[in-house]
Amino acid sequence: MTFLWPQFLWFMAAVPLLVLLYVWLLRRKKKLALRYASLSIVREAMGARQSVRRHLPPFLFLLAMVAMLIAAARPMAVVVLPSNQQTIILAMDVSGSMRAADVLPNRLVAAQDAAKAFLKDLPRHVKVGIVAFAGSANVAQLPTTNREDLVQAIDSFQLQRATATGNAIVVSLATLFPDQGIDVSNFGPQAPRQRGVPLDQAGKAAPKEFVPVAPGSYTSAAIIMLTDGQRTTGVDPLDAAKAASERGVRVYTVGIGTVDGETIGFEGWSMRVRLDEETLKSIANKTQAEYYYAGTAADLTKVYNTLSSRLTVEKKETEISALFALGAAALALLSAGLSLLWFNRIL
Repeated sequence: MTFLWPQFLWFMAAVPLLVLLYVWLLRRKKKLALRYASLSIVREAMGARQSVRRHLPPFLFLLAMVAMLIAAARPMAVVVLPSNQQTIILAMDVSGSMRAADVLPNRLVAAQDAAKAFLKDLPRHVKVGIVAFAGSANVAQLPTTNREDLVQAIDSFQLQRATATGNAIVVSLATLFPDQGIDVSNFGPQAPRQRGVPLDQAGKAAPKEFVPVAPGSYTSAAIIMLTDGQRTTGVDPLDAAKAASERGVRVYTVGIGTVDGETIGFEGWSMRVRLDEETLKSIANKTQAEYYYAGTAADLTKVYNTLSSRLTVEKKETEISALFALGAAALALLSAGLSLLWFNRIL
């Protein structure tokens, strides 16, 4: 635990002085009592139970003062709080290799079932968007809280050829930041160079310059990308991850299928597929997120369950002065209440 105003803790030095003052007052009061009553009568009145009752209210009041001093120092602690992430983008691979049956009933169906279970575990206020990618990436469903529309979008996936993991991240970012002009054409050697101002924009205010932020610092959204292959076309996924990192967006990556690689054949043609774990780990690390491997349908469901709990709660350093202030108030009231109940006076 840390403190924003630690200088207030110096007042804690007064606590031992208050204890000494209390002991001195007790002894002084005892001497005065002996002047008007015999020692035997005083000892008889001061039983063990009466002694505990006599000292408990002042002790509780002392604890209340300590709690108030700690509250004044503004303590900070890492606590688990509901996450303020309001939007999650599910970027799901729909390339032809997702038809493979090494994950039963096949990779695509297992991914769809796990994604729909993931939606059920999310709080209803969290918006979710769907991006489907193969040779290109497209928004299957804009961010919404309508779970029925999301399920319909997931069920409508159509398999295509090739895998463009980088495009999936770029399109996800464009969905999260529609006013920043993020586009696939802005990445790689095909990115246009600004040579002047178009005539139709002459005289208009220039767009606000983009200022990178710390990786993982944007806590209002996150991207979850699931894929079973390696990039075969499109934007370099590490360039796309860099763009996500500069905007503070975490990209959680989920790998499904064969790590070592195998040849999958269907409908008269075959293809070699291999899970590029190294790149997926690099994407997650660059954006301050995590990589998960799912070798079976059960593993995939566990991954989504883990992500659900990870994205709905977060550990955050928070000021807890109010808790100490509340504790101080409760102790002070308890002290006064016991004193009134037992002695018909406050302390």
